[in-house]
Amino acid sequence: MRKNHFKMLILSAVIYSNAMYAQQPAIVRIIEDGGTGSYSAIMYTNNSLPTHTIFRPKDLSTFGKQNKLPVIAWGNGACANSPREHVNFLSEVASYGFLVIAIGPMPKEDERGGGKSTSSQMTDAINWAIAQNSNKNSPFYNKLDISKIAVSGMSCGGLQTIETAPDPRVTTAVICNSGILGNPSNGFPGMPNLTKEYLQKLHTPTLYILGGEKDIAYGNGMDDFSKINHVPVFVANMDVGHGGTYGQPHGGEFAKVATAWFKWQLKGDVESGKMFTGNPCGLSKNPIWKVDKKRIP
Repeated sequence: MRKNHFKMLILSAVIYSNAMYAQQPAIVRIIEDGGTGSYSAIMYTNNSLPTHTIFRPKDLSTFGKQNKLPVIAWGNGACANSPREHVNFLSEVASYGFLVIAIGPMPKEDERGGGKSTSSQMTDAINWAIAQNSNKNSPFYNKLDISKIAVSGMSCGGLQTIETAPDPRVTTAVICNSGILGNPSNGFPGMPNLTKEYLQKLHTPTLYILGGEKDIAYGNGMDDFSKINHVPVFVANMDVGHGGTYGQPHGGEFAKVATAWFKWQLKGDVESGKMFTGNPCGLSKNPIWKVDKKRIP
């Protein structure tokens, strides 16, 4: 009996240890200086979600019932299964108190990452976050605001965002350097095959961030904007082309605009919302941006 009891204790300890291990980051990286927000961010792949990269505040002790982390699911350009091109941008956003879950394993500094991604991986990120919030063994236990979930992405990732945005759990959508093609058959293999009619499925406030007329997605994005009349929608153009400012220090101007939108839509930050509200709105006073909006006061 004693031997069996002892074996059961060992087995229980191993199971508990493995359960805890599954929640721990394997290798942690800090991008730049962790971001300019109040919560220095880290990047890692969680063993319970090896298909994605997580960006979140390093110190989670300040988050809980009164201060929860909204969730942002991110899709990459070129349908890439790696957020390598966007790490400055994503780390910066996370440093303002968000859990950002990007499609693709954590990129290594000397590798581009391989393979293609799908929109379903964005849904996987949302499902994982909701499960983590109710998992007592998770560092995110009761620390996530699962009533505030954003989907966002760049180029092909923007199309993945549009495809995922009708999910009723989604609170807002941020579509970067992207828009539905007038003829979906002109897209490259792996891109979501959406038509303009799909825009009617959007049910949340939506932000488009585009790279101006030099952006290959400019026409598609502006046409989307012209066709969206049933939900609040804002479009911001900066003359930088399709590549945006993601790789600039702290994600550049694109990160400033996206972060302000996330703070407004997911945290109720009225001051951040002034960038998009009012006539003229705050962002329109910045000469490097051209903006337009509908159904936003």
